[in-house]
Amino acid sequence: VLSNQVNRGVLEGKRDLTIVALDSDWDELISKYPDDSLERVTSPSHLAYVMYTSGSTGRPKGVQVTHTNIVSLATSCDYVALNSETVWLSTGSISFDAVTIEYWGTLLNGGELVLASREVLLNTSSFKSLILDKGVNTLWMTASWFHQVVEEDTSIFASLRYLLVGGDIVLFNYTNTVKELYPDLKIINGYGPTENTTFSTTYTIEKTQTTLPIGKPIKNSVAYIVDSAMNLVPVGVVGELVVGGSGVARGYLNNEELTNDKFISNPFTAGDRLYKTGDLAKWLPDGNIEFIGRKDTQVKIRGYRIELGEIENALSNLVSVSQCCVLAKETSTGNKILVGYVVSEGVFDKEAIQQALQEDLPGYMIPSIWIALDTMPLTANGKLDRRALPEPDSTALSTKEYVAPRNETEEQLVTIWQ
Repeated sequence: VLSNQVNRGVLEGKRDLTIVALDSDWDELISKYPDDSLERVTSPSHLAYVMYTSGSTGRPKGVQVTHTNIVSLATSCDYVALNSETVWLSTGSISFDAVTIEYWGTLLNGGELVLASREVLLNTSSFKSLILDKGVNTLWMTASWFHQVVEEDTSIFASLRYLLVGGDIVLFNYTNTVKELYPDLKIINGYGPTENTTFSTTYTIEKTQTTLPIGKPIKNSVAYIVDSAMNLVPVGVVGELVVGGSGVARGYLNNEELTNDKFISNPFTAGDRLYKTGDLAKWLPDGNIEFIGRKDTQVKIRGYRIELGEIENALSNLVSVSQCCVLAKETSTGNKILVGYVVSEGVFDKEAIQQALQEDLPGYMIPSIWIALDTMPLTANGKLDRRALPEPDSTALSTKEYVAPRNETEEQLVTIWQ
């Protein structure tokens, strides 16, 4: 029983709870209430939260996640050890689904959850001090943020046992740097949409010189790669990644049409449900999955259908490229051109990058405009913010320097074509 004084303290934001004397007729008061156990009103199928995600469309969608979804994710991990020794520093925004594994991966397994302000996390020195002071051994980071921290101070990772990265394409040159310094650190590439409760597949990263896969389905999950008719595609063929298992959310809040379009019955296992991610991927011969890019970033240029993710993968394999992004931009004439955004190691060399890309890509997949950046813009959740990338200067178009006409015939051709 709280006195008015305590109520006032709560309303005024006071942290100290005043101890007050209980009413003298306490026995009579309390006898009016039942002494049996409270009725359990929550079932595993009930909603735990609704999390809004815009994905690639920019239109927020409320994803309905159940208690079953969370418990499955947090208590059946086969990619990271979660127990009483786990000390996990939460780095995700409360509106970002990474907090599901951060909060419940610790609290449901007897571990310790460490919270920090955004200001502390984004200050490299404070971030490092917090990890050491609290004995943090487990951490989740978005790919873009991870790349930036590696460039600033790799010693931040010295005391960690597990480092989970994802939310975007993870570049192997950064993971190689960390693995070289801390070979015992387990780095996991985690992939998954909010609609399948944070993680669908994971891959334990080792030193490599090739594009990092997103791995294999986690425990209690399945993954298929299909064509437009939901037929399974063979190894090496690009298709849409469809995921399922105990992590599949109930659907979208108040959006039955979109729910029915994205959440479908599993044609391969009766009674199960699947989520169509809209992501393009392919099976590798070793059973891992390679992420290609978004289905809705597939563009058509000069009659060729192009996956922007394939270009980004090729770019990220170049030693001179730290971070990259490729977009298709429309010109004043209605044509589309490819624009490459690059954070480079050292001086940006457009000619060298284009020449290197020609060894792996056909000419129509090589960007014609290049924009060098110091850093890539990030969203509040630490992902690459494609909408914040600068607009290109159309006069920068061309993969070659201008060469003037050298004879009368070329002068006539220039006059005709210009």
